[in-house]
Amino acid sequence: MALQEFRCPNCGGALSFEPGIQELLCPYCNSTINVEALEDYGSGLDDSQPDENINWSYDASSWEEGEQSGLCVYSCKSCGGEIVGDETLGATSCPFCGNPVVMASKFSGDLKPDIVIPFKNGKSQAIAALKQHYLGKRLLPKVFKDENHLDEVKGVYVPFWLFDADIDADMRYTAKSTNHWSDSKFNYTETSAYSVKRSGHLSFMQVPVDGSTVMDDTLMESIEPFHWEEAVDFQTAYLAGFFANKYDVDSGHSIERASQRIVNSTEDVFRGTVTGYDSVTPERQSTYMREGGIKYALLPVWMLSTKWKDRNFVFAMNGQTGKFVGDLPLDKAARNKWFWGLFLGSFAILAVMAIVMIGLMP
Repeated sequence: MALQEFRCPNCGGALSFEPGIQELLCPYCNSTINVEALEDYGSGLDDSQPDENINWSYDASSWEEGEQSGLCVYSCKSCGGEIVGDETLGATSCPFCGNPVVMASKFSGDLKPDIVIPFKNGKSQAIAALKQHYLGKRLLPKVFKDENHLDEVKGVYVPFWLFDADIDADMRYTAKSTNHWSDSKFNYTETSAYSVKRSGHLSFMQVPVDGSTVMDDTLMESIEPFHWEEAVDFQTAYLAGFFANKYDVDSGHSIERASQRIVNSTEDVFRGTVTGYDSVTPERQSTYMREGGIKYALLPVWMLSTKWKDRNFVFAMNGQTGKFVGDLPLDKAARNKWFWGLFLGSFAILAVMAIVMIGLMP
């Protein structure tokens, strides 16, 4: 497997893409280089060497059939160390010398992404966002905050398929309004029912669907939206210093999820136009979608993980906007204390109100 490194023209050090300045930075001489100036690095991607057919073996025993499936070995040009990864690994850093490397052939030919959104937030901002995520969580165990340490923080370019589509919709709802009044003898309730119709046309642009099986789809959708106006044409220089994977879920297998997202959004948009009623129930929701274009993109995500009480907690931050999501453990003792405090407090208030009402009775 051919590796691609970006070298500083001043001192020869390995360059990494720096989100804060949106340029490549040399950690040795602090030189900065514009990504566009390294366009020649990406121009020869289609001419990269094919993967080497590596025959794994061991003196004591040989690989069983199928055990080598998905494994690839890469050789670092700086130190000669071998990097073992799966077939989707596109960018990483050498564990021996720390130099950032890009597996150029992973993004060549038909696999080359159309666009990339560069990282705007760095590692320190991701860690700060996690600490901010802890704030205000009253039911978060204190020991988790005090003793917890991050096992891994890494910036990953996640492969996404972007779908364009036009959709026609014809919706019908049953809407109800309720009116209450009373006189000296009776209480009255009047319910009016209406049939509400909505129809129209919507266009969707660049609906993202995660193209990696190792990434949780719900987690990836939770850090949306991305700002597409900041996307640029793909160049491998943006990957330097980060991890990157190529897709292992192709566009054809992503269509169903994209279609469902588009239909759900259409239903929400049309439902949002039916206002002024006490209740609205969908009666018929008909959609007709015309598929548009598809793009292959790499989007920036900071992944943070930690293990506590034999359970893994994974967090994700949008590497462009800084939106942060992730589950946290629950302090059951604090939850029970909070629940009973709320219950007893409410009971006390109701008891006082009852006593007052009894005192006001003739």
